[in-house]
Amino acid sequence: MVAWKGKSLIIGDLKASLPIIQGGMGIGVSLSGLAGAVANVGGIGVISTAGIGMLEKDFTSNYLEANVRALKNEIRKARALSKGKGLLGLNIMVAQSIFSEMVNTAIDEGIDIIFSGAGLPLNLPEFLKGSKKPKLVPVVSSSRAAKLIAKVWMDKHQYAPDAIVVEGPLAGGHLGFKPEQIDDPDYQLEKLLPQVINEAKNIADKAGKTVPVIAAGGIYTGADIYKFLQMGAAGVQMATRFVTTDECDADIEFKKAYLSCKKENLEIIKSPLGMPGRAIINQYLKDVNAGIKKPYKCPYHCIIPCDYKDSPYCIALALINAKLGKMDEGFAFAGANAYRAEKIVSVKELVDTLIEEYNEAASIN
Repeated sequence: MVAWKGKSLIIGDLKASLPIIQGGMGIGVSLSGLAGAVANVGGIGVISTAGIGMLEKDFTSNYLEANVRALKNEIRKARALSKGKGLLGLNIMVAQSIFSEMVNTAIDEGIDIIFSGAGLPLNLPEFLKGSKKPKLVPVVSSSRAAKLIAKVWMDKHQYAPDAIVVEGPLAGGHLGFKPEQIDDPDYQLEKLLPQVINEAKNIADKAGKTVPVIAAGGIYTGADIYKFLQMGAAGVQMATRFVTTDECDADIEFKKAYLSCKKENLEIIKSPLGMPGRAIINQYLKDVNAGIKKPYKCPYHCIIPCDYKDSPYCIALALINAKLGKMDEGFAFAGANAYRAEKIVSVKELVDTLIEEYNEAASIN
């Protein structure tokens, strides 16, 4: 592996030698295989809890227990794969109907970090109940959200965020922006990052601890990593580029959707969750837009704000099908740079490339 000569990412008493967080991707795209491999090379591997129990036989009939069981298994498998290197995290969406059960399981299993977005995780610290693990890291799309979360946490729980992820509008999946903000220069990551860093300094002054800020959304190359670290980010979160790796937990057909997509295939869709999301447009989504698909009976009630009564499709089922390679029965979420994927490589090869790209950018500047 090419040696990383840049700074490490420090979150409290945790240290990742490589300041790269592999973003959590549901449903089932980032599980133990990908997370364990990223941790093994010194980064932070992240398992997504969204629909994590999808392959359990009782997923539909015993939704809660199936997901808790699967989460425990994935954490333990990732830990074995990481071989004691790097750090492991979970991405737990606030909007999940079993949010509290996922958080409690994460704490019981001793996960290193919980990343939480898709809503404001205002009550997250109350689950710790004195535990020193895990570190709690909200995912926000504005300094205003970071300020509000920190105020509630400190006022009610005497706890400040251990770090903050600020995610810009070039990310894949559900986005924390209004449709008209996505292409607005005032809402791009380059504008948001300094604002959140400034707010994190205010939080740190009040809390008496360091609050590192991690940049996310559209970060694709080592040059991007260099750029955002130079802007003051303590680390970066990347998801899209990790999809086309051998260890990514999605089916090969899912990965091929990235390899074959063109820039014009990436569009913003309106999710049944009422949020905009970036996806690779395929025949399934074209059928949705054409009104061919009709409302259905909700099989899971997995996401609280889902408008399942009027939606023409179940987003959970569509994403499960895509993860399993049934692309004619679902679709793939993807970041704005997904069209740049050229081949499938190992996580180690990818990280080596990122480091080489970073070093080249550093040598030029």
